[in-house]
Amino acid sequence: MSSVLFVCLGNICRSPTAEGVFRVMASKQGVAVSTDSCGTAGWHQGNPPDPRSQAAAKAAGYPIDDLRARQVTLADFDRFDRVVAMDRQNLADLSALQPAGSRAELSLFLDFCDEPQDQVPDPYYGGDDGFAEVIRLVELASHGLLQALQSKS
Repeated sequence: MSSVLFVCLGNICRSPTAEGVFRVMASKQGVAVSTDSCGTAGWHQGNPPDPRSQAAAKAAGYPIDDLRARQVTLADFDRFDRVVAMDRQNLADLSALQPAGSRAELSLFLDFCDEPQDQVPDPYYGGDDGFAEVIRLVELASHGLLQALQSKS
C-alpha cells in the first residue's frame, strides 16, 4: 500500500483539505493508500481544520472535521512514500528537514496536474473564494497523483 503525507504551513487549511479530497477520491477509485497531513509549523497542533476549510470541503463532499493539526516529524520521511508540499516554501522547508537516506519522495502537489501555477495558494487571510479555489486545485492534483500511484503498481 502506498502512503502519502500532505504538507502546508499550519495544517489547518490546504493540507487537511488535500488529505480529505484525496482519501475520498482514492476510496471511490478503489486505490488502497494511507494518508495523513501535517504542517511545517506547529502553531495549531491538535486543532481541527479552519472552519472555512471544513465548510468548503463539506460542501464539495469531502468531510475533514475528523482531522487534527500536527507538525511534521523526522519519522514522517520514512513512514511515507510521498511527501507532497502545497507550495515552494513548504517544499524547501521539507527538503532541509529530510534526513539523508530516508525513503520519502518529495514533490509539489500541483506537479501532478497541468495548472499554470505550481503552488496551492494559502486561503487563510483571503475571502471564502480562496477556499473554493483550493478545493478545485486539490481535486485536479489528486486525480493526477492517483494516476501516478496506479501507474507505479
